[in-house]
Amino acid sequence: MKYTFSNRLKIGSYIAMALGLIMLIAGFMTTPANVEEAKAMVAASHDDGHGGHGDEGAAAVGHGDTEAHGGAHGEGEHAAGGHDAAHDEHVYHQLKNRPWSALYVAAFFFFMISLGVLAFYAVQHAAQAGWSPLLFRIMEGITAYLVPGGIIVFVILVLSVLHFNHLFTWMDAEVVEHDELLQGKKGYLNPTFFLIRAAIFLGGWIAYRQVSRKLSLAHDSADDNSNFKKKFRWSAGFLVFYLVTESMMSWDWIMSLDPHWFSTLFGWYVFASMFVSGITVIAMITIYLKSKGYLEEVNDSHIHDLAKFMFGISIFWTYLWFSQFMLIWYANIPEEVTYFVTRIEHYKLPFFGMVVLNFIFPLLVLMNSDYKRVNWFVIMTGIVILFGHYLDVFNMVMPATVGENWHLGIPEIGGILFFAGLFIFIVFNALTKEELTPKRNPFLEESRQFHY
Repeated sequence: MKYTFSNRLKIGSYIAMALGLIMLIAGFMTTPANVEEAKAMVAASHDDGHGGHGDEGAAAVGHGDTEAHGGAHGEGEHAAGGHDAAHDEHVYHQLKNRPWSALYVAAFFFFMISLGVLAFYAVQHAAQAGWSPLLFRIMEGITAYLVPGGIIVFVILVLSVLHFNHLFTWMDAEVVEHDELLQGKKGYLNPTFFLIRAAIFLGGWIAYRQVSRKLSLAHDSADDNSNFKKKFRWSAGFLVFYLVTESMMSWDWIMSLDPHWFSTLFGWYVFASMFVSGITVIAMITIYLKSKGYLEEVNDSHIHDLAKFMFGISIFWTYLWFSQFMLIWYANIPEEVTYFVTRIEHYKLPFFGMVVLNFIFPLLVLMNSDYKRVNWFVIMTGIVILFGHYLDVFNMVMPATVGENWHLGIPEIGGILFFAGLFIFIVFNALTKEELTPKRNPFLEESRQFHY
């Protein structure tokens, strides 16, 4: 049976995109035009009791250095009284960054959902899993977002290199000139090599998605299993490529926002976040389609398995989060612990709230096996998990780019609405292209009979 994109859902996606775009534009239009406006906005927010999230000043946060975002002027100028001017300019760049950061967080979040589903899809083929073939078309539909989502993220990175924003401080030659640590990283952190790596990452991921989709559709009408075998080889090779490039991507696109800080667990940490988010979306879309009369052969055991993955990867994410946090906090090395000090001092609610949403909530509600078979319960849990991992990306990006001048306001909500609408439109439109059930997968009958 082919899926028919309902007008209600389609119109809803259009409205979300339109509202989100308007709110994003409003966010860009309300940024300060100069340093004096920035000072007035910060003063007004403090007087109103909003924003700021602390009274220590934005120079203490952001990228960990007063030099960040054009604030590097040398010790002589600071000694002569230039510190205030540098601090004011730093705050100005942070406020200018806010809509860009909101755009980037939302763009990366929805892109990473699609990439997480692609990795899960490849794992199923490389492992020759017997339970999941009935869900393959759902996964292929979600990974259709990889192309437009990846292009949008790449465009934001290009605009960063062209200095349309100040998200990545190491892209500022003046900052690097006064920072010995960044000078030592110039061989890797330089704009040209940065964009080349991004193109390689995206090219490899998109190529696998397109090839695997083509082989999947070709196998439906083939007379033998040659396409299935090719897909197995492609999937196994892709997973090797993915594990390397996903880690490098996390260093480039997220960790280099804080160019003085690093963690050897960071690649795995980002992977866990995208993996559980992707699996959660698979479960939610599957349940939605079943509620509309599609996917009749998908049963409670399939939903139960997806919910088990949601539970298990949430625990895995918590293990990585705690391992990274505990070791850095206990060692108390200034270059490392500053990352968490900033987030605990100025992002206390989203930082610890994220842990509750991503660990404690799934642990409590999904531990019971029976609940994993209750569709509305899985949907409710999925919404909470997705919001928790949006906050995870928010916590990774915002402290480095806007410092203590953060809010969950118009640009942030606008970014979520726009990319959620775009994601829904692309994914559900892709689901209309082919039958929702594969025809000739060797494990299709095993998937149909999957019960326990």
